[in-house]
Amino acid sequence: MVALYRSSTAARTAEAEIGLAHAAERLVGAYAFYVTGLSQVPDDPRFLRGLDDVVRAALAGAEGVEGGIWQQSRGSLAYAFPTYEGSGAKTDLPAAESATIAAINAEAASARAPVTRRDIGRRQTLLLYARPLPGAAPAGASVWVMTRVEATPAFARLQMALTALLLLVLLLSLWLWRLARGFGRHVGRIEAALRAHDIADLPVLPATGERDLDRILAALNEAGARLARAREEAAALARRATEAERLAALGRVAAGIAHEIRNPLAVMRLKAENALACDPAPETSRARGALAAILGQIARLDRLVGEILGLTQRHEPHPRRVDLGRFLAALLTEQSEIAARASVRLQQQGSASCAVFDPALTRRALAALIDNAIRHTPPGGCVGLRADREAETLVFRVADTGPGIAEDLRATLFEPFVTGRPEGTGLGLAIAREMATAQGGVLALLDPGGAQGGTQGGAQGGAVFALVLPWHDPATWPES
Repeated sequence: MVALYRSSTAARTAEAEIGLAHAAERLVGAYAFYVTGLSQVPDDPRFLRGLDDVVRAALAGAEGVEGGIWQQSRGSLAYAFPTYEGSGAKTDLPAAESATIAAINAEAASARAPVTRRDIGRRQTLLLYARPLPGAAPAGASVWVMTRVEATPAFARLQMALTALLLLVLLLSLWLWRLARGFGRHVGRIEAALRAHDIADLPVLPATGERDLDRILAALNEAGARLARAREEAAALARRATEAERLAALGRVAAGIAHEIRNPLAVMRLKAENALACDPAPETSRARGALAAILGQIARLDRLVGEILGLTQRHEPHPRRVDLGRFLAALLTEQSEIAARASVRLQQQGSASCAVFDPALTRRALAALIDNAIRHTPPGGCVGLRADREAETLVFRVADTGPGIAEDLRATLFEPFVTGRPEGTGLGLAIAREMATAQGGVLALLDPGGAQGGTQGGAQGGAVFALVLPWHDPATWPES
């Protein structure tokens, strides 16, 4: 401790001396700049007042350092203490150290070399540094700087504190020994309770009456409850991971089978079309009817194969600026023939004029939603399509006036092969969700309709689906 005390004081004193030397160098440099171009220093009050500013500027960054410019014949020419922590600026030379300041400046002027002085007191060490001014400085002129290093508390006080600390440690040791005996009994009971249960099923430990130990037991009981919940969540995640792996494997198998099916389908379609073209029988003949039915089923199979392939492929988004009015109008035009055959009216609405998104992926998602809405809307009904900016999202809504979504289908509506129509494939909504996810968005059922009566998107009574995409500022993107 003695060595630490001495080394600490010596290190801080040495550091302060280095800081004084640097401050003196800055002061000499500032003075030299101030008298640049002068062959002789004028004896002018304005010049002397300017020296105060020179000293203040030179010592502004030196914490706890004061100093000035001294001349043997006139005494202090300038003084400043920029970092003084008193109520106001300190402009008077410190009276207690004035004799020491005069002596060290006289020694520096006489020796024409830097001089360092260290006055060690009980509470602080006073450090002074002086060096003569070069060049056109007045005769006997020098700069000086001074700082104080607070001393470390007395070693005797440190010994008293250590003695008191030792007594306190002994008292605490006795108290802890007594406390540990009681804790030992409680810990033994806790250990027995834990040993009697499996680590995967921690028991609920009863309170002991010891406040601090009961806090530990409460934390342990809470950790056991969290561990049980985490184990249940991990089991659920494992089941979902297994299911996802199984579905991924099925997807790969389905994609391979779909590729293999497409070639025979193309051959079958070609043969059936050639047979129809070469058959001279009337349109009402059974052969021509059978061929037409075969072509219809081939088209359905080809569409199913295409949907399966679209569901298993990765989709990289390519967003760009899109005119929403033209985009929605073109999309409804593509679906107008299907809507006309079903006697369903298409309606376009929306407040957004342009936005940034991938038009190809968005068109596929919305086409699947519109096609699904048309197929579930009775003749004379309406399917509405609108696009709006809501906060930092772009929301496309597709609403219909159909019977709504059956309650038993709502939980699994977006999973593949889930459909409410006997002739449906159950892939349209799954593909639409993949298109949304590829763009960082989501596909949601806002209103299942039916008894709840959906009223969004320009249609009433049916289901309402929303394709929600992140909003990007169109001004930062080129037009498509």
